[in-house]
Amino acid sequence: MHRFAFSITRNTRSFVTSPALSESTKICVVGGGPAGFYAAQHIVKALPNSEIDIFERLPVPFGLVRFGVAPDHPEVKNVINTFTKTAKNPQVRFAGNVNFGTDVSLQDLKEAYHAVLLTYGAEEDKTFGIPGENLKNVISAREFVGWYNGLPRDKDLDVNLNNEDVVILGQGNVAVDAARMLLSPIDELKKTDITEHALARLANSKVKTVYLVGRRGPLQVAFTIKELREMINLRDCSTVFEKDHFEGVPETIPKLVRPRKRLTELLVKAALEAKTVDSPTKTFRPLFLRSPLSFVGDSNVTGVKFGINSLQGADLESQQAIATGKTEEIPCGMVLRSIGYKSVCADPTVPFDSKRGKVMNVNGRVDKGVYSAGWLSTGPVGVILTTMSNAFETGSNVVTDVKNQVIDTSVKKHGFSSINSKLKAKGVQVVSFEDWEKIDQEEIKRGKAVGKPREKIINIQEMLSIAESGNTIALKS
Repeated sequence: MHRFAFSITRNTRSFVTSPALSESTKICVVGGGPAGFYAAQHIVKALPNSEIDIFERLPVPFGLVRFGVAPDHPEVKNVINTFTKTAKNPQVRFAGNVNFGTDVSLQDLKEAYHAVLLTYGAEEDKTFGIPGENLKNVISAREFVGWYNGLPRDKDLDVNLNNEDVVILGQGNVAVDAARMLLSPIDELKKTDITEHALARLANSKVKTVYLVGRRGPLQVAFTIKELREMINLRDCSTVFEKDHFEGVPETIPKLVRPRKRLTELLVKAALEAKTVDSPTKTFRPLFLRSPLSFVGDSNVTGVKFGINSLQGADLESQQAIATGKTEEIPCGMVLRSIGYKSVCADPTVPFDSKRGKVMNVNGRVDKGVYSAGWLSTGPVGVILTTMSNAFETGSNVVTDVKNQVIDTSVKKHGFSSINSKLKAKGVQVVSFEDWEKIDQEEIKRGKAVGKPREKIINIQEMLSIAESGNTIALKS
């Protein structure tokens, strides 16, 4: 990708710095998603004499809040307002379009900062490793979500919706989000910030039935009650369960604790007291006790072969799926694999557990002066609130280590000025938060023209061109 050179200027808000601040504790955060912003938010409050630089690979901030939250869940994205306040704090600098591991190394950052906090998330997905997984139209849910949410790397994903049946493997919130996008009336999606290319493809979709398949039972589903309720109430769509999958489940409800109890009550009601939908055009079919054995087809997927399971174990919520030896095949023309994300080792010097797909750490501490938070640290678990708690905890550990002098802040560090020299030498165009706001305004303008909250720009070169129209990243004096 072509890089632009850039000028170093200073905006009025952050130009004036006190003498004390110029000798402050310098901390960098690698990753401009929820974990990065939450950690910065905590640190900046606890260490008023600190400078925090947030480096992000893309020209735009907010990570999974921008690229992972479903378009029809705008209320979840309100957390961006909090992140924006953090970014505009005079102690904080956002530096987008900086690729960790390519443009800057961990060693570069350790030399420039007193503390380095890695929060760059989980960008790959887990696979089954079974026959046929490379057939056309077997797609990861992560890529599908990125495709309809405007993630640049997924903009050219080949999504073939010229078939009536889709199988989604996995029963978490991401899987349900994908099902809802496939089954939602197009006139409702038109009001969201879904990308135009995805909207056009969905408008011509022939999909009528979406199977949501899990290897265990109703008591082990990973989606939340909100997502289930949305699917049950989806317009022009009927939800159909296999009633025999719920044998004995109603009797377990009194033994469950919240929120599992409320979720199971709704599941049982939906399965056993299903309401009639007048002339439904589409069908949502959650299935349980099935593990994929292979994907069927020559070049394009035409079905999934499943092994039928039974559940064993005394603890109802953590029972294990055991193969019975019986099999069945579900015909379909598209499969979405939604069994979890995993992180990558972006720099060879980062202590990394390849098997578990996360950075090796103890309570967010990776090495002296190096920390981790979010999915890179914990693995892909929980929701944004879970990430917030984890990021606050790691941020607190950074603050504790600074105050207890575990981190030697008496050593002069040059922070961004040092990194900036390296980036400038490589011709890297660094995108400031003010530059992002230009992109943001342009997206809102384009969205307003077509009756949407925004039309996301999906081409990185176009983002950089918009960002370049004025002053860019600033150096503290």
